[in-house]
Amino acid sequence: MTTARLIRPLVIAGLLVSLFGGSSSPTLVRGDDLSQAQAQQRAIAAQVAAQKAKMAQLAALQADLASALSMTKTKLVGINSNLADVKANIATTQAKVNQVQAAYNSEVQDLANLDLALIGLDREEQAKAAELAAAKALLADHIRAAYEQDRTPILETLLSASSFTDAVGDIGNLLDIGNQDHALAEQVASDQATLFAINETTTATRIQTQQLANDTAAQKVQLDASLASLGAAKAQLAILQKATAKTLAFQLTTFNKLSSNAVALKRALNAEVAAQAAITQKIQTLLNEGGQNGSIPSQYNGTLSWPLSGTVTQEFGCTGFPWEPPLGDCAHYHTGIDIADPMDTPIHAAGDGRVIFAGPQSDGDWVVMIAHSTHLVTWYAHADDRHGHMIPVQVGQWVTAGQVIAYVGMTGNTTGPHLHWAVQLNGTFVNPRLFL
Repeated sequence: MTTARLIRPLVIAGLLVSLFGGSSSPTLVRGDDLSQAQAQQRAIAAQVAAQKAKMAQLAALQADLASALSMTKTKLVGINSNLADVKANIATTQAKVNQVQAAYNSEVQDLANLDLALIGLDREEQAKAAELAAAKALLADHIRAAYEQDRTPILETLLSASSFTDAVGDIGNLLDIGNQDHALAEQVASDQATLFAINETTTATRIQTQQLANDTAAQKVQLDASLASLGAAKAQLAILQKATAKTLAFQLTTFNKLSSNAVALKRALNAEVAAQAAITQKIQTLLNEGGQNGSIPSQYNGTLSWPLSGTVTQEFGCTGFPWEPPLGDCAHYHTGIDIADPMDTPIHAAGDGRVIFAGPQSDGDWVVMIAHSTHLVTWYAHADDRHGHMIPVQVGQWVTAGQVIAYVGMTGNTTGPHLHWAVQLNGTFVNPRLFL
C-alpha cells in the first residue's frame, strides 16, 4: 500500500471526528452564533417566566374581584340594602375591574410579543438549518472527492519533483485542502450545536406560549363573567335607587304640605322631641325594675334580625331631611332606620325579649318597645292603630324573634307608611345595622 493510500483515510477520519465529536470543541469555530443562541434561549426563558408571574398576579386580581362582586351581590340581595354602602362597594368593584382589565390587556400584549419572538425563532431556525445543510453538502462533496480523485502519492511527488522546494510546495497544497475541509467540518459541528439550541428554544417557547394562551383565554372568560356580574349589580342598584327616590318623593310632597305651616311643623317637631324624652325616662325606670325582679335578662346573647323587608328610605345618623329633630351637632338627626312598606305589613320582633311599651306616645305615635336585656332596647314606631291591625302584644309579654308585634302604619309625625326601627344601647341610640 502506498503512502498516499495510508494518509488519505487518516485525513478523512479526522474530518469525521471533527464533524461528529472528538477532542475539538465545536464552540471554537463560529462560537459567536452558539453563544448568541444560548443568550437568546436565556432571554426567552426569562420573558416566559415574567409572563407566568404576571399571569399569577392576574389570577390573584381576579380572585379579589370575585370576592368584591360576591360582597356586592350579597349587599344588593340582602334585606333592606344600604344603598350608599352598595354604591360605594360598586365603585370599588369597578376600580378592581379596571385593574383586572388593564392586567389582562398587558398579558395579551406580552403574549403577542412572545408570538413575534416565536416567529423570529422559526425563521432563524430555518435559516440555520439551510446553512447547515449547505455546509454538510459541501463537506460531503469534498470527502467524496478525496476518495474518488486519483491523487499522486507523496513518494512519487517527491521523486518526480524538479527540486525539493517544488515537492514541498505540492505537498503543502494537498495539506491546505485538508485543513480547509477540517475547518469546514468544525463549522458544521458548530452549526449543529447552534441549531440544536435554537430548536430547543423554539420548542420550549411554542409549548409555553400555547399554555399562556390557554391561561389568558380562561382569564378572559372569567373577566367577561365579572363584567356581566358588575353590570347586573349596577342595574339592580338603579332599580333600588329608583324605588327609594319614588318613596322619598312622595314623602317630600307630604312634608311640603305640612311645612307650609311653619308654626305647625315646629310644634310637631317639639312634640316629638318631648315625647321621646318622656318615654326615654320611662324606659329607664322599666329597665331598672325589670332587672331587679328578673323579668328582663341582664345580657343579650346573639344578633338582631330585620323586623321588616322593604325599601330603606332613611339611614341612621345626621341627615338632610328637615322633618327630623336636632341632636348634638346635627341640625337634623335620625335615630333609627326608616323602612317603607305598604300599610298593615306585619312587623316582627328583631330578637327575643320583654315588651316594655306598646301603645301611643304623647305625639300620637304608636310604638312597641322590646327590652332584649337591661342594656339593649329596640323601638318599632309609626305602627298602625286601625281596627283589625292594632298592636297585638302587651306590656310585660315575652316575645320571640320573628313574632308579629305590630303592623306598618302612619301614626305620629310621618309622611308615608313606614317603620321607624331604632336601637338603644345603654340609653343611647345607635345604628341598628351594627347588631344585624
